[in-house]
Amino acid sequence: MTTPAPFKEVPHRGLITIAIMLATIMQVLDTTIANVALPTMTGDLGASQDTITWVLTSYIVAAAIMTPVTGWLSDRFGRRELFLVSIVGFTVTSMLCGLSWSLESMVAFRVMQGLFGAAIVPLSQTFLLDINPKERHGSAMAIWGAGIMVGPIIGPTLGGWLTEAANWRWVFFINLPVGILAFLGCAGYLPRIPRRLRGFDFFGFAMLSLGVGALQLMLDRGGEVDWFSAAEIWIELGLAITGFWVFVVHLATGRDTFIDPRIFADRNFVTGLVFIFVIGIILLASLALLPPMLSRLFNHSTVLTGLIMAPRGVGTMISMILVGRLVQKVDARVLVVTGLALTAWSLYDMAGFSPQMDDTLIIWSGVIQGLGLGLVFVPLSTIAFATLEPRFRTDAAALFSLVRNIGSSIGISIVTVLLTRNTQINHAELSAAISPFNPNLSALSPAAAAGNPTALAQFDQLVNQQALMISYVNDFKAMMLVTLLAIPLALLLRKPKAAGAGASAAVHMD
Repeated sequence: MTTPAPFKEVPHRGLITIAIMLATIMQVLDTTIANVALPTMTGDLGASQDTITWVLTSYIVAAAIMTPVTGWLSDRFGRRELFLVSIVGFTVTSMLCGLSWSLESMVAFRVMQGLFGAAIVPLSQTFLLDINPKERHGSAMAIWGAGIMVGPIIGPTLGGWLTEAANWRWVFFINLPVGILAFLGCAGYLPRIPRRLRGFDFFGFAMLSLGVGALQLMLDRGGEVDWFSAAEIWIELGLAITGFWVFVVHLATGRDTFIDPRIFADRNFVTGLVFIFVIGIILLASLALLPPMLSRLFNHSTVLTGLIMAPRGVGTMISMILVGRLVQKVDARVLVVTGLALTAWSLYDMAGFSPQMDDTLIIWSGVIQGLGLGLVFVPLSTIAFATLEPRFRTDAAALFSLVRNIGSSIGISIVTVLLTRNTQINHAELSAAISPFNPNLSALSPAAAAGNPTALAQFDQLVNQQALMISYVNDFKAMMLVTLLAIPLALLLRKPKAAGAGASAAVHMD
């Protein structure tokens, strides 16, 4: 193992950080900001309710396929150059998305947007680790994590406001000034990194792309086609298993693979991948559940829903500011366990939701969950890379982002399926009690017991409401169990000092 060079101070570190985070937030926002604009897009683009979802699917699949190859592209063309091209490409394709005239043109531009945007998040993490000395890694990851985690929270609210106040096209046009500022800042101050030529493993990339692309298609399309009752899902599942299996065998037996298998020898990094997978499930799955719940059960508008969920982002910001300072003084494993415990507590509170309550418990549980996820994300992002050699950092950051995104997709799919199925089951069980032979029904509503259509319709509405609420509660309980089961994994993490100091003592420009 080579001894790392001493850290060299990077000028204009503050300006570089601002420019990098502008690009990162711009990209992360686009994972959720367009969701609320889909109904408006449907008419303008001549699409149906089934086909408009390709606006989201095309972006997700394209970004997932391109994320793992970030390390090779940065070595081949230069990390700085790749980041600048990604910002320009993402900004230009965002403008083209806003100018789309049909569903086909929108999907084509969204694919391009996903391809260009895939490298932004892993490269931003790599740059922030590179330009900061080891003792500032916690603070750097706090800043980076704030953008990664707060972005999806404010995305739907910002998208809803832009759609109502102006037009759905501004959901994409808003990226133009942000992208220009990010490009100018990065072009002016981002340091150049020496290139490192290495061959490209086309076979390995093709197999991983097949696995990731098929899995993302399956997870995104499953709800639309009733999952395994459709041949499409079985085909995509088979392709995903085949792609991942062949890639793993190729990685274990091949030479010069585009992802160095020695990355997986680092226990902290592998454990970090497992944790970030769980965080992906909890963060975006809960975000996927709460807005429709507030709309369907509490009749809240998009703007009011955003205001109610905003404290969750505030909790995350506060937590990350504090943990950025604590991570150098407190054992990261203690912070991770504390964060998971707070997250489980918030989900326990969410399991107590009812249609008759006000918004206090929703806000309070959101703040606790924001605090918990922030406590987990920053030390996890720091310790996962603390014992990893700097030359593996870009590949590792790409895998880190990929696993987080896959976790998010799987989490959203699981809670959505459970919500739909449990609602049907709960409705059937509750409605079974609506019978003229039930004395409680006769005492409560003689008209319903006598078969009055208006009274029965009112009872059916109440049954639908209760069945849906019970299903949401069941989802929150399931997520709480996943969180609790992840806590013992913290024992697998090692303190950076316990690992070879030579591998992690200094952070430098490769």
